[in-house]
Amino acid sequence: MIINGITEGFTLKFRVILTLGIFILLFFASPPTHSQTADDEKNFQQCKACHTIGGGKLVGPDLKGVNDKREESWLIKFVQNSQALVQSGDKTAIEVFEANFKIPMPSHNLTDDQVRGILAYIRNDGKISGAEASVTESPTTAPSAEALATAEEGVKLLAEKKSDERRNMRSTFLIMIVLLLISITDLVFIKMVKAKWIHYVIILVSVAVVVELTFVEAVALGRQQYYQPDQPIAFSHKIHSGQNKIDCQYCHYTASESMHAGIPPVTLCMNCHAQVKSGKKTGTVEIAKIYAAIENNKPVEWVKVHNLPDHVYFNHAQHVNVGKIDCQKCHGEVQKMDQIIQVEDLSMGWCIQCHRTQTVQFANNKFYDQYTKLHKKLEDGEITSVTVKDIGGDECQKCHY
Repeated sequence: MIINGITEGFTLKFRVILTLGIFILLFFASPPTHSQTADDEKNFQQCKACHTIGGGKLVGPDLKGVNDKREESWLIKFVQNSQALVQSGDKTAIEVFEANFKIPMPSHNLTDDQVRGILAYIRNDGKISGAEASVTESPTTAPSAEALATAEEGVKLLAEKKSDERRNMRSTFLIMIVLLLISITDLVFIKMVKAKWIHYVIILVSVAVVVELTFVEAVALGRQQYYQPDQPIAFSHKIHSGQNKIDCQYCHYTASESMHAGIPPVTLCMNCHAQVKSGKKTGTVEIAKIYAAIENNKPVEWVKVHNLPDHVYFNHAQHVNVGKIDCQKCHGEVQKMDQIIQVEDLSMGWCIQCHRTQTVQFANNKFYDQYTKLHKKLEDGEITSVTVKDIGGDECQKCHY
């Protein structure tokens, strides 16, 4: 009897441990935000918004023959996190990035094998075998080539993708909080579920997920990559800066002398629009808003797109005037954007990476006359260039004080 009791107890514990293991395995095998399929065709659907296989360039390059142009190991890294490869200084990644309007390809949560499957699907010209095709669900309809014919629309797609990801994270966070509260309530008060280990598992998993999402949100606090708010007037940088070649500092005239780039007053708009009263796309509707603002003596309430956390100090004059940095370096190719969007993430890592690689223009720049030792080293040939890091660009107090 004693032996039978011990055996039964051991069997019960074994079943509990086995059940617990299976539960945890299934939970983490299917993340709460979304589940990934190993099917090559389905995985490629997220690529079809910006790429074709033999159909010409959309937002990104045509992928036909990409397996012959690049090494597989490089392609895997680029697909998984292209911007990490660009910021690491990889020459090929930088060339691809710059050749495609500097539109950052979003990182993809794909394993090495899943990327290899996508590459095999591309190598096979986007075809799968009949057996696989019979069990594969119909893919979602990809955006048409016409809808994604411009880089601007491609950037909008990235913005929508980012918004969807954030909504998924918020939903997951709320679901985990609800499960946590239900489990604690039943464990302490109601006691409907007799197997307490179920509650323990739910509590542990919920806490782990909540902590992880809290950490992710905390890291992104004050940062808003792909932010693209609607503006009170449909002002197109593509028309003004791109087609009409208006210099950035004609409108943002304080950028070279002030901490802020500044928002142009409507009186500056009237320098041109006193004569130009109708637009090719918007007619008189949008330009009439400028006249209304003047008549009502009320400024246009533009929505700021590029924001930094309150604890970060950034000076436009130091970068534009002293550093001779082009606006596009931080803001992307605004001359190709109808509606402005924040392209870069403006994170601390992104800034520091630039400071470590950006060469300071010492020649004919009086601001750097005080750095006599560095000038002497340049003259003696000890160094060939000076980066922002060499003049203290990676010191905490430069941006946080």
